[in-house]
Order: sequence, then C-alpha cells, then structure tokens
Amino acid sequence: MNKQLFLIRHGKTTERAIDMDDIDRPLTLEGIQNASKMGRFLLLKGISPDSIMCSSALRANTTAELMAEQMNYDTSKIHINDKIYEASARTLLQIVNAIKKEFGIVLLIGHNPSISFLAEYITGEEIGDVATCGVIRIKYKNKSWEEIDSKNGEFADYYYPEMISI
Repeated sequence: MNKQLFLIRHGKTTERAIDMDDIDRPLTLEGIQNASKMGRFLLLKGISPDSIMCSSALRANTTAELMAEQMNYDTSKIHINDKIYEASARTLLQIVNAIKKEFGIVLLIGHNPSISFLAEYITGEEIGDVATCGVIRIKYKNKSWEEIDSKNGEFADYYYPEMISI
C-alpha cells in the first residue's frame, strides 16, 4: 500500500509569558485562522487522513483539532503523543516507524526544528525552516511505516498559509 506522511508545524503562537509554561502557549488569532485554512486546503486537495497525531502542547493540539474539523476527521480520534513535544528528529522517526500498518495517510503535527529536520532526513531534500502551519507531504511506494528511514521518502509538496488563497 502506498503511504503519505504529512509533517506539519503547529500554528503561530503567542510569546511565552513569564508565568506560563511553554507547553501551555496558545495559538494567536492568525494561528487559529491558518490552521483552519490549511485543513480546508487539504480537504480540497482530496486528503482524507487515516490518522492524525500531535504533540501534547496546547498549540499543536489546537492546530490538530482545527485542521481535523475542516477535514471532517473525528477530533476524538486525534492521538496526542507526549513524546512529540520536545522530540528530536530521531524520536519523531521512531514514532513514524511505529504507525499502524493499516494507515495509509497520516498527519503528524509537531514542532520545529524537529519537523524540519525529519523532513530533510527522510527525503534528502533541503527544505529549511518549515513555516508555522507549514505542511510537508512525503510519499512512499510499497514501503511499510517501519521501513521509513534516511532518504527513502519522495518529497511531494510543501504548503504554507501565505501561498494558499481559498
């Protein structure tokens, strides 16, 4: 079965207040609008995820919920994974390698720099710093999730809110 992995950076967040933990930072109004916009965009592109997983950080969880709502994905099925928050690219790869084999299209919503590093590692492409609410689409033909590794993914697309007009 062909696979598609969408690596997504959470939406734009507020600056961290002195009395606020980083994990609790919310999205800004722009971040909320962009997360919804990107979800609508993916729906219009015909993307119907089998699984959405995200970091336990409020900003990633909110991004996942807003995108899922626009894509008609049941938000109660979003898998919140504590390991995605502050994960290294290696840890993210381990999470990808453990995805259930029956899933073909998976959205992973996390943080930079790990999202950018993982995208570059598994595609071999120079992508740079993924924008907030940026979406990297990576395709795999005849590979299982556990086989995903260095430079064996096909970089397909990179979308970010400023390039989308819907």
